[in-house]
Amino acid sequence: MQLYNTLSAKERAELIEKAGKERLTISFYIYAKIENPEIFRDHLFLNWNQQDVLGRIYVAKEGINAQLSVPADNFNLFKDFLDSISFLENVRLNIAIEHDNFSFLKLKVKVRDKIVADGLNDDSFDVTNKGIHVEAEEFNKLIDDPNVILVDMRNHYESEIGHFKNAVTPDVDTFRESLDIIEADLKDHKTDKKLVMYCTGGIRCEKASAYYKHKGFQNVYQLEGGIINYVRQVEAQGLENKFIGKNFVFDERRSERISDDVIAHCHQCGEPADLHTNCANEACHLLFIQCDACKEKMENCCSASCQEVIQLSFEEQKNLRKGQGNSNDIFKKGRTDHLPYKRDLRNIFDILNKTS
Repeated sequence: MQLYNTLSAKERAELIEKAGKERLTISFYIYAKIENPEIFRDHLFLNWNQQDVLGRIYVAKEGINAQLSVPADNFNLFKDFLDSISFLENVRLNIAIEHDNFSFLKLKVKVRDKIVADGLNDDSFDVTNKGIHVEAEEFNKLIDDPNVILVDMRNHYESEIGHFKNAVTPDVDTFRESLDIIEADLKDHKTDKKLVMYCTGGIRCEKASAYYKHKGFQNVYQLEGGIINYVRQVEAQGLENKFIGKNFVFDERRSERISDDVIAHCHQCGEPADLHTNCANEACHLLFIQCDACKEKMENCCSASCQEVIQLSFEEQKNLRKGQGNSNDIFKKGRTDHLPYKRDLRNIFDILNKTS
């Protein structure tokens, strides 16, 4: 009985290309009580592996968080399987704006303590007492209200390439980190302002809205289905699009273009750019923004030292990585000191802070 991947990403990509069939990139989540996540995990893998479903899925006692690539001609079979599970029947499916047949190249179903790492003690507050869910049309009206504080619940490297107009975009690396920072920054407006939140697909706001209500915020709202659902409703209903730039996504596509605006900059030269790339040096693999000119000049590397490494043979690179573990740069998401543009910005901020 196969319960794990047997093909490499390269082998899977070759099979997808050979099949020549369109695939849909889909995400969904739901908070539900799952008594035995391990058994549920195996049930999902066995069925989705047969349907040629790929993706990254987290299962916990509190629910499921799934990002998937599904063959288009298997969609009905996929949906029927979901509907056969009581708490997943008619679950909202966020279908990507831009599809890529290679968005996921493996099926990974993992059991976790939580479906989103939030660092919260769920027993300390009522997680079901959530904020008011609003669709795109109502969301647009709300964020035009001067009595509203609009907060992006995503991380800095997500909002850097795209966000809603006039949104507060916390300079944080993790969702867990953002929760207390946002509360502290908005502590004086718990009763006199409306707190409106959004994220990629809605899952982070589900927990955050309940947490902030527990912390005393009186008027809490969240964008139903997140940015993905918002864009689909805007297009279907002919509404004004208030999102500028690109929507960061956690698969091989890395982003979806929502508007023509390029609001970010290359982390190496500072020119307008909003394409994330991973450093070609496998020992680094830093995720950062790189323009086409720097990409060519630096051979897809984040630094001259990494560029030197990729000139070595495969065996030499492998030997260099032995015993090193993962580079800390992987997790800095474009904050490292050797990125010139980002370093220069930090120096400017330090000077301003010292003179203010």
